[in-house]
Amino acid sequence: MPTEASWIPRFAGLRVLVIGDLMLDEFIWGSVSRISPEAPVPIVNVTGETFYPGGAANVARNLRSLGAKTSLLGIAGDDASGSRLSGLLTEAGIDTAGVLRCPGYHTILKTRVIARHQQVVRVDRERPFTLTPVLRTQFLEFIDQAIERIDGVVVADYGKGLLDQDLADHICRTAAARGKVLAVDPHPHTSLVWKSAAAVKPNRIEAFHAAGMRPSAAVENVMLDEPLLTAANRLLRDWQPRCLLVTLGEQGMLLFEAGQAPHHIPTRAKEVFDVSGAGDTAISVFTLGLMAGATPRDAAELANRASGIAVGKLGTATVTPAELEASFA
Repeated sequence: MPTEASWIPRFAGLRVLVIGDLMLDEFIWGSVSRISPEAPVPIVNVTGETFYPGGAANVARNLRSLGAKTSLLGIAGDDASGSRLSGLLTEAGIDTAGVLRCPGYHTILKTRVIARHQQVVRVDRERPFTLTPVLRTQFLEFIDQAIERIDGVVVADYGKGLLDQDLADHICRTAAARGKVLAVDPHPHTSLVWKSAAAVKPNRIEAFHAAGMRPSAAVENVMLDEPLLTAANRLLRDWQPRCLLVTLGEQGMLLFEAGQAPHHIPTRAKEVFDVSGAGDTAISVFTLGLMAGATPRDAAELANRASGIAVGKLGTATVTPAELEASFA
């Protein structure tokens, strides 16, 4: 079996803390047979409905599916969506001691209507949020207490108001001081700096925004994409991570390490049914690979394979160790 695959059994038992914006993903499944007489839109005849943890909660779900012992730090509302999300996390075996249920806060709910394997529309229900001093204190205390019991931290920033620079700095300092692997999935509109993380995994647009550059059009040969190479090298210089993994959709991934040439990993997706949560799968596998002791190249190869599996499934999908191992067959 290839070298990369040998790291997969080591995922079991790794202890990970996920920090970020929690959401509930709702999928309404149906069929379309006609167009509405009221407006030029399809009429969806609903045949089913499913719910999944979303946002940072989906990262936690992916990590748990891969065998890691996973705990979660975030905010959910004291509402029906918050209760459903909490129940789903508990069923998945995720430690929810750090999920703070806040009265007056509305759990973020994203509803996707799917017909004939195609997303018809997405409806987002969320309200602006800013971390209060009381919640900030609770978060800092939880991080300081949990850091000794874990092997690594994954930050999933969805730009919903949970994370700010002070909290980001504390996470970076604490992980570095305790020698823990810190991986960050940044958001393009928060402008947060993640200094000295072990790994940062932006997509192409996020890389440009984080580097303070205007996104350019993608080119066929990613190794000749000079604006992207410039943005990535700027992030390596300013943030000083151990590695930077830029996800490029159908073009695969591009791995950057200080002092080394960029490494391109072509996509392994055979069929793409749904890209919902594919980035969550990528950061989960990439982080576990690094925590298990894999090189960034081996970890990135595993993350690329896992993403290819995830996009071939409908809904907010996860990947199992058996599926990841089978991808090497």
